[in-house]
Amino acid sequence: MASLSNWIARHGQALISSGGHLARHGFATALTVIVMGLALALPLALDLLVRNARGATGDFSDAVGMSVYLKPQVTEQTARQLAQNLSGHAGVANVTLITATQGLEELRTQSGFGAALDALSDNPLPNVLAIRPAADASSPAQLELLRRAVEAWPEVDSVQLDRDWLLRFDAILDLMRHMLWITATLLAAGVIAVVGNTIRLEIRSRSAEIEVTQLVGGSRAFVRRPFLYTGVLYGLIAGGIAWGIVAAARAALAPSAARLAAAYGQRFLLEGPSACELGWLALAGIVLGWIGAALASAHEIARSGPGRG
Repeated sequence: MASLSNWIARHGQALISSGGHLARHGFATALTVIVMGLALALPLALDLLVRNARGATGDFSDAVGMSVYLKPQVTEQTARQLAQNLSGHAGVANVTLITATQGLEELRTQSGFGAALDALSDNPLPNVLAIRPAADASSPAQLELLRRAVEAWPEVDSVQLDRDWLLRFDAILDLMRHMLWITATLLAAGVIAVVGNTIRLEIRSRSAEIEVTQLVGGSRAFVRRPFLYTGVLYGLIAGGIAWGIVAAARAALAPSAARLAAAYGQRFLLEGPSACELGWLALAGIVLGWIGAALASAHEIARSGPGRG
């Protein structure tokens, strides 16, 4: 019990000492944690961008359409029954029947070949079912399953799926997800380097103090402990700054995103960083700060003298 109390007291003293040192050097501390915060904020910002873009794809699912061309012999009554059956299909928001008569009238109005169309003895156009997928079933894979299911019906001649833009957009999001992991790895290495270099400079500026501590019997672990806690505090503060940066950016962009959604007749709210993500950022900062401090302190203190383990 006494050894545990001593351990807590030693680490508590090192933590308080590190906090006091950061407070006394406020400007240098601010510069370091701001750089670290910016590095930690970028991966979170990219992750939120991908997630919001994925959410917007569902909200703008009106732009995804599927046209079902029925066989010429299918009557309008049968087409209406098929439209009713499709309305209850999973993944379908609504179905609109465009009859052959409506299609011919639209073609006559828009094509400018009204006289030529009037010369036709029969209407060559089929009945068409225009399907709008549900917002939660508008991914490329789900649309392909729906297309295959509808195309298998005996009354269906062909199915045209307007999904090229969605496939391209999905590929872009996949690329961004891979870029997110690469960026996060590189920036994590950058954070470690920033902390390591800062701790290295602090150790060199306090080399005389470290030498005296080692001469009176201070172990390497004792000497390193305050620097490790300094790295941890750097990371903890930087994590909070990163979360604040992303939250501020989300608040600044939210009105523009709402106006863009309204232009498409939709309502969309940007997803912002959550309290859980604040915890993950703080944890990531602590781990990266500790690693940077551990590497730098181990190297520099080993150079300063043998000490005692």
